[in-house]
Amino acid sequence: MTLVVLAAGMGSRYGGLKQIEPIGPNGEFIIDYSIYDAIRAGFDKVVMIIKEENYDIFKETIGKRLEDKVELTYVFQNNNNVPVEIPSDRVKPLGTAHAILCCKDSVKENFAIINADDFYGYDSFQKIAEFLKNNIDENEYAVVGYHAINTITDNGSVKRGVCSSENGYLTKLTECKIEKSNQVLLATPLSREESFHIDNDQLVSMNMLGFTPKLFDYLESRFESFLKESDLNTCEYLIPEVVSEEMNKGLVKVKVLDTTSKWYGVTYKEDKDEVVNAIKDMIDSGIYPNNLWQ
Repeated sequence: MTLVVLAAGMGSRYGGLKQIEPIGPNGEFIIDYSIYDAIRAGFDKVVMIIKEENYDIFKETIGKRLEDKVELTYVFQNNNNVPVEIPSDRVKPLGTAHAILCCKDSVKENFAIINADDFYGYDSFQKIAEFLKNNIDENEYAVVGYHAINTITDNGSVKRGVCSSENGYLTKLTECKIEKSNQVLLATPLSREESFHIDNDQLVSMNMLGFTPKLFDYLESRFESFLKESDLNTCEYLIPEVVSEEMNKGLVKVKVLDTTSKWYGVTYKEDKDEVVNAIKDMIDSGIYPNNLWQ
């Protein structure tokens, strides 16, 4: 099984390259803990999608720590390998679906995707690994659903996909801004529809999804028309939108996997201390070793 790590984002809200912000006692990044959990769950290959200009720093840090632990491949996301000309002054990547499309030549088996700057927890990797190992239907995907209360920060709003499901399968994924106000969770759709309250246990997507290689066919077939229909200065080809589109067309079904894991992340600079303290607590309780890769 392959784990695809989306690590080409800008980290604009955080104010820097938060994928390589040390949060462990020996300089470990959040992604170190995710890959450690993934290996324990049975993943044996990691594809890291990064910007080419960040290759050296990734290779000299997390790359050195992982090179004898798991098969590691780097894929560059850039604006040059697209079927139309992208404005030369655009710096921001073309989105998560484009990032995944960039690794189609490196992934030939069932795979999961995660964000590099989100801490997902071991239970979530167990759930997605079990699905990928047993899934023989190329038109069936999976999304790991987190309890909404386990995915928020006290330092501002977060973006999550609110999962609607029936009989264990996703029926709708609504991308929302979620914030806690007066002990109540308020979800505001990014589509500018009316805000609504959600329960603490409402399942939401943290962009941990499981796919078959069939996904690449759809990503490639849809990409050119997406670019022609979009503003090339600002558009993003996003994986939640692609999955929703495939699902609505009846091309795939998406299984919802309920996890008890708690999310940690550095969406805002103020989040870092909470993540550092949470990691320390997990080390003290024996969930992780003090020196992760020793």
